[in-house]
Amino acid sequence: MPQWTDRFPGLAGLDAATRDRLVSDARVRRHPAGTVLFGPGRPPEDLLLLLDGRLRVQQATEGGREIVLYRVHAGESCVLTTACLLAYEDNAAEAVAETDVEAVAIPQAAFDAAMGASPAFRRFVLEAYSQRLTDLFLTVEEIAFGRMDARLAAKLLELSDDAGGPRLRATHATLATELGTAREVVSRQMAEFARRGWVEQRRGAVDLLDADAMRAFAARNPV
Repeated sequence: MPQWTDRFPGLAGLDAATRDRLVSDARVRRHPAGTVLFGPGRPPEDLLLLLDGRLRVQQATEGGREIVLYRVHAGESCVLTTACLLAYEDNAAEAVAETDVEAVAIPQAAFDAAMGASPAFRRFVLEAYSQRLTDLFLTVEEIAFGRMDARLAAKLLELSDDAGGPRLRATHATLATELGTAREVVSRQMAEFARRGWVEQRRGAVDLLDADAMRAFAARNPV
C-alpha cells in the first residue's frame, strides 16, 4: 500500500524501521487557504512536508514591513521548521496557506529519532536545507542589489504562472511584501508598466497584457 513517504524521492532510501516509525507517528493534516500554520515566537511542533497546495513563508521587519522569504510547494519541506527543530528554537517567521494544503506533520520526537538513526533521512533533510539556504541568499542579493523594475517584472511573471493565467490577484501592498520594498515604489513602477502597455491594473488584481515583453525585459536585466 503506497505511503506518503513515496511522494518524496529523497525518502526512497529509508530503512524499514525508520519508515514505519515516521508513518506511525506523523499525521496528515489539511488546512484551508488563509490558515496560519505557524508564527513567530512559538516553537515548532512538527516538521512539515507538503503533499498538496502552496505555503508562503514571510517575516516582518522591525519597521513593520513584511517580506516573503520563500514558498513551499507540493513535494517540498519547510526548512524554517527544520532549522528550528534542529536548534530547539522558536520560529522567527510565519507560514500562511496560499491555497488549500495537505501536509505531513512529523513531531519533534520522531524527527530527532530519524535524524539520529537514518543516514537517508539526514541526507533528505540537510539537502533540502542547503538548497533553501542558497535560495535565501539569492533573495537577499536581489533585495540589496537587484533593479526594482526587473524584479517586479519577474515577480509578476512568477505569480502569473502560479495563478495559471494572465490575471493575478495582487495589490501594490502585496507586491511590495513579495519584493521587500515600499508600496509607493511598486505603484510608481506599475504605472510605468501600464504606460508601456504591459499590464492593466484593476482593483485588487493585475492583468498581464504583454507577458512576452515583460519576459524579454526581465531577461535583459537579470536580477
